[in-house]
Amino acid sequence: MNEFKGDKRSKEYKEWKKKHSEASQGLGDTVEKITKATGIKKAVKFLAGEDCGCDERKEKLNEIFRYRKPECLSESEFDLIKMAVDTKKNKFTPDEQELFKNIYERIFKVKVECTPCSFAKVIWKDLTEVYNQYL
Repeated sequence: MNEFKGDKRSKEYKEWKKKHSEASQGLGDTVEKITKATGIKKAVKFLAGEDCGCDERKEKLNEIFRYRKPECLSESEFDLIKMAVDTKKNKFTPDEQELFKNIYERIFKVKVECTPCSFAKVIWKDLTEVYNQYL
């Protein structure tokens, strides 16, 4: 992420966004992190050369076993969820529910019915998980 003078985003949001962007996209990214941490990747590159097929395998594994990674929250979405989480808000007006539903649909690329039950059990639960996952 390019940080430059005049960047008005909050430090907390910038850090959250950086962690979101570094998260594994799928199984291939996870395998790569493990092989880097254990030294296996370095040994394979040494023995097989730079073109050992690791990158192609990583992409294929990511394609086949993609994680359910939502789109990144905008700073205003992040701030809105943060405020509700920090104040332990547990009752939402219909307008607030609609707002959070729209965020949910955008980041997960799905359409959902927003009922009081689905809001609490799916929408709010998943949004707070996304928010907390990268703190």
